[in-house]
Amino acid sequence: MVFCQSLDMLFLVLMSDYILRRAEKGQEGLCWRILEEGRAFQRAQGFVQWDDRYPLRKDIEADIDSGTGWLLFINSEAAAYVCIDPGPEPAYDRISGSWHTGDPYVVIRRISFSSSFAGKGLARILFSLIDRTCAENGWRNIRLNTAKENRRMQNAVLAAGYSCCGTVLMRGIERIAYDRKLSF
Repeated sequence: MVFCQSLDMLFLVLMSDYILRRAEKGQEGLCWRILEEGRAFQRAQGFVQWDDRYPLRKDIEADIDSGTGWLLFINSEAAAYVCIDPGPEPAYDRISGSWHTGDPYVVIRRISFSSSFAGKGLARILFSLIDRTCAENGWRNIRLNTAKENRRMQNAVLAAGYSCCGTVLMRGIERIAYDRKLSF
């Protein structure tokens, strides 16, 4: 048994069971299943952030081919998929609002949890691992966006230390834009 003197220490001990690693060739089906389960979860929550035209399986395959697709494993079970893309994102050039920095940034895309793990409060852990991965790769600035209806993601993003910057148009739909500057 491990005794932890603070909640932060307990969080770090618990995180040892969580691994974020690049998705590999042969895992396209697994990544796609997680994304489809995330799409279904969104619809069950009463909104459609991802319609049937985006994202497509070819987007996931391109993520894996480019090394930007990542899987979160919990005790060796795939729990989430995320794309960590060194960017840039052309739509972010036309923000209604302003980014906190004009420096190069990485884009977080397509966060999706497996149905076995959705709604379990894992976003904090995933965002911590994203931060660590970005820091290890020398990426100091992170940007992402989410649907106005996606309250769960908005809360998770704000709890992870991101700041709201305004809105951007993604595929013709206005999204809330966030950024975060890592200090390392």
